[in-house]
Amino acid sequence: MGERHSIIATDQVRVRIMELAAGEEVACHYHSEVTDSFFGLTGAILITAREPAESWQLAPGGHCEVAALRPHSVRNLSPELPASYLLVQGVGRYDFNPVEAEK
Repeated sequence: MGERHSIIATDQVRVRIMELAAGEEVACHYHSEVTDSFFGLTGAILITAREPAESWQLAPGGHCEVAALRPHSVRNLSPELPASYLLVQGVGRYDFNPVEAEK
C-alpha cells in the first residue's frame, strides 16, 4: 500500500495526500456524510463511481468530486509507477463503508 500523509484531520474535515502503489486500488466504498474531492498530483488515477455509473481519469492538476453516499473506488492506472492525489473530505463525520463488488 502506498503512503498517506495527513495535512489536517478534525471531526468535520480531513485533508490528506494519498499515494497508490503501481496498480493499487482502494476498494469500492461510500461515506455517510463527507464529499470526497480528488486532485491529481502525480501519475494517472481512475475514480469510478456508481449510482449512476461515472468515471474520471485524473492526471496532475485534474479534479473531481464524489458526493456522500455515492459508492466509488480509486485505482492507480499505472502497472509500474506510483501515483498520488490530494484528498479533501468534508464537511461531516468521516466513515468508510465497504461495498460488495458488482457481479
